[in-house]
Amino acid sequence: MTEDIEVSRHNAVRFPGISPRAYEHPVDRGALATLRAVPGFAQVVKAVSGFYNERGERLMALASSIRVGTKQYPELDRLRHECAETLDLPAVPNLFVFQDPRIRAEAVGMDEPFIRVSTGLVELMNQESLRFVLGHEMGHVLSGHAVYRTIMVRLISLQLAMSWTPVSALGIRAMIAALREWFRKAELSCDRAGLLCSQDPTAALRAQIQVAGGVDPARIDVPSFLQQAAEYESVEDIRDSFLKLKSVETESHPFAVVRAAQLQKWAASENYRAILAGDYARRDSDSPSSDWKDDLKSAAQSYKESWNSSTDPLTKVFSDVGEAVSGAAGKVWNKFGNGNGNGNGAAD
Repeated sequence: MTEDIEVSRHNAVRFPGISPRAYEHPVDRGALATLRAVPGFAQVVKAVSGFYNERGERLMALASSIRVGTKQYPELDRLRHECAETLDLPAVPNLFVFQDPRIRAEAVGMDEPFIRVSTGLVELMNQESLRFVLGHEMGHVLSGHAVYRTIMVRLISLQLAMSWTPVSALGIRAMIAALREWFRKAELSCDRAGLLCSQDPTAALRAQIQVAGGVDPARIDVPSFLQQAAEYESVEDIRDSFLKLKSVETESHPFAVVRAAQLQKWAASENYRAILAGDYARRDSDSPSSDWKDDLKSAAQSYKESWNSSTDPLTKVFSDVGEAVSGAAGKVWNKFGNGNGNGNGAAD
C-alpha cells in the first residue's frame, strides 16, 4: 500500500507558501468578513474561547480514538504528511480515527487543530478519495476555519442550555445562522483544497458521490449524478425555491450534488490551472487587515454570477434586488469612494 502511494505522488505538484486565499471561494471570504463585522461577534468569540477547553477535546480524542502514526494506520499517516506537505502547512495536524459507521470527517480545535475521521469513511474510500478528504480538512486548518467551526459547535450547545431564556436564545440563534451560512461556503473552499492535494478531479468526485450515498461508485453514472445538481439548481416553481431555502437553513454543509457540481466547475477553471502552474497567492504577501473590502466585493461578484446563471425564480428576485442595491451602492462609492466627498472618487 505504501509503495502505491509513493508511485502515485511521484509527479505531484506542491505549493510552497500557498495562501488560503489562493483556493478560498470568494463567498467564503466575503461571508467571514461580514461575520467579523457583526456587532458583538468579537465579544462572542472571546467569551466562547474563554470557557472552551481545547486540551479536554484533545485528551478525549486521545482516549477514545486511534491516533494515526507510523504503526497505526500507516497508510493514513503517509497521506496525512503528503497533504500537509502539498499545502505547506506550518505543522502536520494530528489525525484520529474514531468508531462511527457514518461518513464523517472534521477539523477540531483552535490553538492546535487536529483532524478526526470515522471508521465508516476509512473503510469505504480508496486512497485517492481519502487524500481528497484529508486535503479538505487540511484546508480548514490552513484557512483557520477550525476556530469558527469550533465556536459554532459551542454556541449550538449553549443555545440548547439557554433555551429557557428566549431573548438570549434568539441572539445566539442569529449568530449560529450566520456561522452556518459562512461554513457552507467554507466547505466549497476546502473542497478546492482537497482537489489541490489529490490533483485528481475524478477521485474528488468519487468521494462526493460516496458521501451522497454511492456505496459503490462503479454503480453510479457520473453524468446522471451531475444532472441532479442541474435539476436542483434550475427549479421553476417558486414553491420549490422556498422549500430549498427552508431546507438549507439549518444545514452546516452544502448539499452533495451542489458541492460536486461546484468543484467540477472549479477543476475546469483557469484559476485551478494557474495554481497548478505555480501562479498563486502566497502567505508572505497576505495583508488581511486591508483585504476585507476586496473580499466583500469578490463575494458580491460571485453571488451576481450565480444569480445570473440560475433559473430559480426566487434567485431571480434576489438578483433584481441585488442589482438595485448594487447600483445605489455604486453611486455612493462614486461620490465618496476616495474619502474627500468631492464626487471624483473612482468606483472599483
